[in-house]
Amino acid sequence: MIRDAASGDRTGLQSVFERASLSNPGDRVALEAHPIALVFTPSDDPTSRCRVATDDRTGTIVGFVTTTRAGDALELVDLFVDPARMRRGIARSLLDDVVDHARAAGVERIGVDGNPQARAFYEAVGFVVEATVLSEFGPGLRMGRSL
Repeated sequence: MIRDAASGDRTGLQSVFERASLSNPGDRVALEAHPIALVFTPSDDPTSRCRVATDDRTGTIVGFVTTTRAGDALELVDLFVDPARMRRGIARSLLDDVVDHARAAGVERIGVDGNPQARAFYEAVGFVVEATVLSEFGPGLRMGRSL
C-alpha cells in the first residue's frame, strides 16, 4: 500500500533511510565516517511531498519517496527501500505513484541526482543520464525523465 506520510512515521522513515543507505557497500565507509548523513531530515519546503510504501499485513514502512516541485518539474529527493524488501517492485511502485501525481499536476519532467549504483534502476524506469554531478561523497548522476 502507498499512502501519504504521517507525523507518526518519522521513526519508520529514519529506519528505512539508514538501513538502505548503509546497504550499499560503495557508500558505507563514507557514511559511517559522517554519521550525520544517516539522519533523515524531512524537507520544510512547502512543495515537498512524502509517500510511504507499507507492508499490507503489518503496516510497517518498507520504503518511501520524497519530491519537491520546481516550476514545471518535479525533483526526486529521496527514494529508499528497506534492504530486506529490495528487488520486489517497491521502488518501481513508489516511482509510478510519483509519475501519476506529476502527470495529474501538469508536471512535464522529473529530475534526480542519483547514486551511480542506482543507474540501472533509473534507466529501467525511463530516466536518462544528463550529466555527472558532485556530491559531498563523490560523483553522482544527474538524470531526467520527460512525461
